[in-house]
Amino acid sequence: MKKLIPTVVTLSLLAACSGPMSKSELGYARPIGGSQVTANGTIYSSALTCMAEAAKAKSAIIPRIAVGAISDYTQKADEDGGKKITQGASLMAMSAFSKAGANLVERFDMSIPEAELKLANNKLIGDAGGDPRLNPNASKSPYRPIHAGMIEGSDFLLLGGITELNYNISSQGVNGFYNDSSIQGIKAAFQGKTYVMNVGMDLRLVDSKSLRVVNTVSLQKQILGREVSGGIFAFLWGKQIFDIGGGNRALEPIQWAVRSVIERSVLDMSSKIYKVEIDQCLDYAGSKYDYFSG
Repeated sequence: MKKLIPTVVTLSLLAACSGPMSKSELGYARPIGGSQVTANGTIYSSALTCMAEAAKAKSAIIPRIAVGAISDYTQKADEDGGKKITQGASLMAMSAFSKAGANLVERFDMSIPEAELKLANNKLIGDAGGDPRLNPNASKSPYRPIHAGMIEGSDFLLLGGITELNYNISSQGVNGFYNDSSIQGIKAAFQGKTYVMNVGMDLRLVDSKSLRVVNTVSLQKQILGREVSGGIFAFLWGKQIFDIGGGNRALEPIQWAVRSVIERSVLDMSSKIYKVEIDQCLDYAGSKYDYFSG
């Protein structure tokens, strides 16, 4: 015990002098990456912008659009247990209509607006001291007043769903193998494959007042995938083995394909709402917008 006491005291002093450890000492790893955040669009994003500019140029009536639930009716599940198709198609549609210059009114998630309305009805939300440029009643009332007709109504409702996800519509492949006649000769192999699948969507535009369906769109997009691999095996000088291989596999993003179908559908609907010829904006598709740029 007498021999252990000096050792324990020494370790305690070292621990006290060391202080808190830095992140590097604790083993924190610096994450890789650093790629820039870019605009998330498709080849139809520039066409939607063109539609907004064309509507503004002809002083077209800009409607108020309410986007409802655009559900995934394919019910396809991923191997990891999640959904194969994005559950955020409604959010993509809101972004698409915004690019097309439409006025959006919220109907998709009404939980917070309803809570705000309930609090205001009980005079629990105060607007005193607020910016009068945002709220004309900020300096006139200590609480938020409720007036009839204060919430804007919609002119059209966008409804629908993702209705198709078809795997392996078409697949093609080629492979080859070379083997020298000698036992220690060179051996080489090559393989290439392509796959095609598709995603489809059915959307409808509904008049909010009459509930009449004024437009329907049914579109699909094919999704392409490819796989290339090759390798070489050989004996060097009869003693050493040489073996090298490589490959490349790529699949067009499924969720990006969903966004593309939505933007193309919104482009079609916007052209009918604004009474603008769609052909004059389809020429911009993929020409001025690079979805990897800002």
